Amino acid sequence: MSGPLIIRGSVSVPEAELQWRFSRSSGPGGQHVNTTDSQVELRFDLGATEALPPVWKRRALERLEGRLVGGVIAVRASEHRSQWRNREAAAARLAALLAEATAPPPKVRRPTKIPRGINERRLRGKKRRSETKRGRSGGSWD
Repeated sequence: MSGPLIIRGSVSVPEAELQWRFSRSSGPGGQHVNTTDSQVELRFDLGATEALPPVWKRRALERLEGRLVGGVIAVRASEHRSQWRNREAAAARLAALLAEATAPPPKVRRPTKIPRGINERRLRGKKRRSETKRGRSGGSWD
């Protein structure tokens, strides 16, 4: 994993702003996990970065505030036996997280007005049904 982390379009995070930490994984691998540092933790200082446009940065800080510790977001990967594959998984996870957090808000749904004809047709059907039911009562069955 080398080079910048591409978020969306031409926006990317330079590799110098990513901090990698490696430790022993508790995942699959048998005795292998006791000897290699295959677990990966990728940290990115979202609060101090200049790589993201100000609007994106503000959006990401708002949406990820529950996951941030001092403005830093951390992502872990330990599902693979190889450190290299865990690095790729952590980078992909961070890129997806930032892409989702910086996405523009969805368009506001404007409720549509029900056309008058549809409402009148519905009321006519209700009236017809009520007349049918009213006609069933009150008569003698001699």
